[in-house]
Amino acid sequence: MMKVVVFGATGMVGQGVLRESLLAPDVEQVLAVIRTPTGVSHPRLREVRLDDSPI
Repeated sequence: MMKVVVFGATGMVGQGVLRESLLAPDVEQVLAVIRTPTGVSHPRLREVRLDDSPI
């Protein structure tokens, strides 16, 4: 079983990676590091939102 981390899950390529990862039977968990919510609800998906503010 694999765990997948996706950065940029709301972009063109990231959306495809997210979709295919959630469809793959050998992926047990997907972690999306995002600035804006993906709008996707799935039991294997966890989103971590990073603020865009400067340090």
